[in-house]
Amino acid sequence: MQEAEDLALLQDAAREAGHVAMRYWRKALKSWDKPDGTGPVTEADMEVNTLLDARLRAARPGYGWLSEETADTPDRLTRARCFIIDPIDGTRAFIHGEDTFAIALGLADGREMVAGVVYLPALDRLYAARRGGPATRNGVALSASTATEPDGAKVLTTAPNMAAQHWPGGVPALKRSFRPSLAYRICLVAEGRHDAMITFRDAWEWDIAAASLIAERAGAVVTDARGATLRFNAPHPQAPGIIAAAPGLHGPLLARTRTP
Repeated sequence: MQEAEDLALLQDAAREAGHVAMRYWRKALKSWDKPDGTGPVTEADMEVNTLLDARLRAARPGYGWLSEETADTPDRLTRARCFIIDPIDGTRAFIHGEDTFAIALGLADGREMVAGVVYLPALDRLYAARRGGPATRNGVALSASTATEPDGAKVLTTAPNMAAQHWPGGVPALKRSFRPSLAYRICLVAEGRHDAMITFRDAWEWDIAAASLIAERAGAVVTDARGATLRFNAPHPQAPGIIAAAPGLHGPLLARTRTP
């Protein structure tokens, strides 16, 4: 099956990329701010991107390419399948020596994700899923939580996302926490350690593509912040926010974001 072969390729590439990232982690590191104001980038981001570009495109020359650290071109829109890559998700955490940065590798077929890997090399945690298969962490199957009530739910989100303007139906009394990597936050929902993750900010595809499939295959519901189905390899590769939640919790959370 093509998805199984592609997933194996992504897993191998993620581990290779992890070795590169770990050579830089907690070392003196060159970093700079991107000119578009979207945050910092480091020499490690760029070397990981170079490795992944060479490894994945050599293995699948007919696939398109969308990466945070590669200038985007319309060519990917002409390809049936497209890699969607974040060489290091959580770059600020990486710069500060934290261990929850991730390498996120996804593959879209048309507008749908068909394979995804999120690897945390400092923790040696590899999350993976393919279309029609289970979601796993280091080979062990994952399952989203059984939470159904917003009040008291364990939710990964930032304080600004709890502003009343986002919750016309009433701000939920949830238990809030946070991780720097958006991909990792979604994976924590997949494994049921947290009941949901929410961001109302626009989310780049490379941050969410791989992890969204992993969460869905674990039984979670993942949509944009308006409740619409996510679609990938778009001309402008952003989604208007994300809600990833346990299957019984997604609807009640979404209802709170709407006027009663």
